[in-house]
Amino acid sequence: MANKEALIAKAKDAITDFDDELAAEVAAEALAAGVDPVELIEKGFTAGMEEVGAQFEQGTLFLPHVLAAAEAMNAGIDVIKPEMEKRKSETKNFGTIVIGTIEGDIHSIGKDIVASMLNIAGFKVVDLGRDVPIKTFVEKAKEIKPQIIASSALMTTTMVNQIQIEEQLKEAGIRGQVKTMVGGAPVTQDWADKIGADIYGESATDVVSKVKAALL
Repeated sequence: MANKEALIAKAKDAITDFDDELAAEVAAEALAAGVDPVELIEKGFTAGMEEVGAQFEQGTLFLPHVLAAAEAMNAGIDVIKPEMEKRKSETKNFGTIVIGTIEGDIHSIGKDIVASMLNIAGFKVVDLGRDVPIKTFVEKAKEIKPQIIASSALMTTTMVNQIQIEEQLKEAGIRGQVKTMVGGAPVTQDWADKIGADIYGESATDVVSKVKAALL
């Protein structure tokens, strides 16, 4: 039976090779070998996606490659999901997070990874999808009263819309009742500070640790 490091490396390769069959296969192998599914996702699948994302930004890979890598990751996570659901039912819900890719932006890879990792960590995640209107974030905040409203932006032209979430939550009189989190390739801690967001998430792992620190 393969050791943990080999399985994690294989999981990463499955993503960078866009191989959904291999991703599902290594996920099943890892579960059988007793590898922590969270570690497999973080160090294997997510690491692979981050590598693909970096190559996409450098122009050495293109959107079809990113989508193929995402499909491979989803194939692996689908195998792991039942085990994660079982674990989740054994732990208490740590809070609710509403997440979405900001209006005008159709990218969802990073947001999907963050949503999966938060879910695995024991948070209830309400995923609004991509190209989400600002008013939808605000309406959902009023409706379900989450602890955090999180928005992802992958372009400088759409990240400016994250200001509107801050403004419209204030206008609705609920900004003080919810924390806001921003992330995405062009987003920085400076940007989060400038617009008044509570949390900046640099990566999926970073998001989980910061959300835990903010809420637990």
